[in-house]
Amino acid sequence: MLFTQTRVSGAFVVDLDRHEDERGFFARSWCQREFQAHGLDPCVAQCNVSYNHFAGTLRGIHFQAHPHEEAKLVRCTKGAIYDVVVDLRQRSETFRQHDGVVLSEDNHRALYVPEGCGHGFLTLTDKSEVFYQMSQYYEPTAGRGLRWNDPSLGIQWPEAVRVISERDRTYPDLQRVLEENAL
Repeated sequence: MLFTQTRVSGAFVVDLDRHEDERGFFARSWCQREFQAHGLDPCVAQCNVSYNHFAGTLRGIHFQAHPHEEAKLVRCTKGAIYDVVVDLRQRSETFRQHDGVVLSEDNHRALYVPEGCGHGFLTLTDKSEVFYQMSQYYEPTAGRGLRWNDPSLGIQWPEAVRVISERDRTYPDLQRVLEENAL
């Protein structure tokens, strides 16, 4: 695997180190040792799948409150998404910064989202599917979110948002999240 640091401290794009021949290619997509060697949480407690009917579907920006912070390894297995990580760690040198990357069935990339960061994505194709490896079990009482279009974040989503849940649409802005949560 090839690890590329994003603009958010501790967040990495993970590309496959492909070994190709006439059959196609083979690549490792997960290795506990390699994640540990890069200082990343190698624990996989839970895996999730998100299926999205339409392009322009936005999910997020989600995070788990203390003490249930989780790392995520996110991969788009069908279609394409624009995946975003937002640094919510007040002691981080990249606090309040974000980065986004296209993940698709064609590029086989993954995004590692470290504990204490928010995560969201916008589907770029119909019938997209996203696979998540999570370092912690989901704790419903710790589930939080922040507004996807908060002007203080300045996220430039590449397409219009056409489908969004009421919950995701009505999350508070970052300042209110910081005031209400011990991040």
